[in-house]
Amino acid sequence: MKIAVPSMPGVFQMSADVAVDCLAAAAERGLRAFIVFGVVDRARKDATGSAAVDEGNVVCDLIRKIKAARLPLLAITDLCLCEYTAHGHCGLLAADQSTVDNDRTLPLLARQAVNHARAGADVIAPSGMMDGAVAAVRAALDDGGFADTAVLSYAVKYASGFYGPFRDAADSTPAFGDRRGYQMDPARGVEEALREVTLDIEQGADLIMVKPALPYLDILARVRESVHVPVLAYQVSGEYAMLEAAIANGWLDRERVVSESLNAIKRAGADLIVSYYADRF
Repeated sequence: MKIAVPSMPGVFQMSADVAVDCLAAAAERGLRAFIVFGVVDRARKDATGSAAVDEGNVVCDLIRKIKAARLPLLAITDLCLCEYTAHGHCGLLAADQSTVDNDRTLPLLARQAVNHARAGADVIAPSGMMDGAVAAVRAALDDGGFADTAVLSYAVKYASGFYGPFRDAADSTPAFGDRRGYQMDPARGVEEALREVTLDIEQGADLIMVKPALPYLDILARVRESVHVPVLAYQVSGEYAMLEAAIANGWLDRERVVSESLNAIKRAGADLIVSYYADRF
């Protein structure tokens, strides 16, 4: 199964078997790593995101198939509940349904991480901005015998307007409210970003992420100067869709602007870039 994402031309939702073939072809072209986001039928979504901790879910199934195929690819899995909850938020809701219950969410993230590692994930990437998530995931992986599985923290993740197309792709738009209560305020200064990064590294993060990339190149540069672990930047769905819309209208040349945008992210300090152009550029 392969379903086009309307707001992201050239991007598709894929069943595990189709994704394996796609990744095999990309590996032949030189791709060396990929990140997986799970998409589940709405009928399987519930208040607790139970499908996220199902050992047979689509993410675990894909990772097992990738490893069985012996593809030369580093497998990274996104770790969050938003794609699995009926309400679309990144964790369990508090009793009054007004916000996410951070501490009750952590054990579910820990279980999800161990399932991913057991399936063969090389890197686990907590993305929900729950306080203490890195520590909880690191402890669970170590206790489960996965001390060598790395943790990539979305340490600097802003409550950005550039995520819209991804929520279309992953069917994870919040049913009410937004995620400003646990994602970072775009108007805040670099000091908050550096504090978040420091906390996650202290908790055991092996790599850290800045997201989005292009609107936060100043943050990315300061983070790169301040830490001694690999720094990733995520060229998010809105950045991709914005370029593709202008390209489709003939206003921009794809090869030139994709190259410029990725080089800007690299120049600002990214050691690695997550991009929807990765398999084509």
